[in-house]
Amino acid sequence: MTSALQAIPEWHDVDAETFRRDIATQYRPAVLRGLVKDWPAVRQSAISPEALCRYLIERDNGSDVDAIMTPPEAQGRIFYNAEMDGFNFLRNRLPISRVIEQVLRYSLFAHPPAVAVQSALIAGCLPSLLRDHPMPLLDESIAPRIWLGNAITTPAHVDESNNIACVVSGRRRFTLFPPEQVRNLYIGPLDFNPTGTTPISLVSFRQPDFERFPRFRDALAAALVAELSPGDAIFIPALWWHHVESLNAVNLLVNYWWYDSADPRRQPASGLDALLHCLLNLKGLAPEHRAAWGALFNHYLFDADSDPAGHIPPHRRGVLGDLSPERVQEIRKILIGKLQQ
Repeated sequence: MTSALQAIPEWHDVDAETFRRDIATQYRPAVLRGLVKDWPAVRQSAISPEALCRYLIERDNGSDVDAIMTPPEAQGRIFYNAEMDGFNFLRNRLPISRVIEQVLRYSLFAHPPAVAVQSALIAGCLPSLLRDHPMPLLDESIAPRIWLGNAITTPAHVDESNNIACVVSGRRRFTLFPPEQVRNLYIGPLDFNPTGTTPISLVSFRQPDFERFPRFRDALAAALVAELSPGDAIFIPALWWHHVESLNAVNLLVNYWWYDSADPRRQPASGLDALLHCLLNLKGLAPEHRAAWGALFNHYLFDADSDPAGHIPPHRRGVLGDLSPERVQEIRKILIGKLQQ
């Protein structure tokens, strides 16, 4: 499937200034070849997967992390069960060294279960790695997370923040789609999904069912793909759909999520939460009323060429103007009160 897809643009020798000026401003994904090739963990991975695993086990502080396991018949795909009333994996909490030992053991199996640590804060489980593995493009306040396991597939999903993902061990294939492809990706339930935070595509990329999901062909026509090796990284802008496949018996990735604005309205507010609120309140309206609300939303939020408050004196713009952190908290309290009615 991936051979005919368009490649994600590649950059080499990227520094922080180049990233901020030429990459982050374009709202397009980018492969950053060799960005973290000098990380000690990447060098250990080049020796052997076993060397990397020993390196990590020696630095485990013993804290529990969230881990999952899928059965062999799932072929590593994180997904729903057959009835879609649950998921096809088990959850557990255990030290990361225990998961690493499982990964090494299953590397000897022809058809192993898939195991993975998903999005564990490095500061919580491997804090000594922080000093020796700096992210050259971002502020050090942005906390890195670790993703470790064997061959596992995370279905296409979105994150509400920007993302730089760095491959430390194994190869990873990223298939990306621009936000407007949402209609063609056949997204599952918004409020019940395997990731726990974001909806996923129901399409199996390995064996697409084009009879059930015919518009997926249109999504593939717009897709971008890249395969990353240890030391490479990828920039994924917020709300770009991304499907991620770990291709080897031992895979390790470190990622960084951040928002592109210091606006206090951006954190910890969630666009998906706002979407759920709109579905709750607006979905049942008559079509002409939904269209009217669509016009209001477009005017106040989505029309980049208009200033809906330009004709209002600055001191009377309210939520349409600049908001202090204190005013943001007041508005949140008002909304919480309305939701509790």
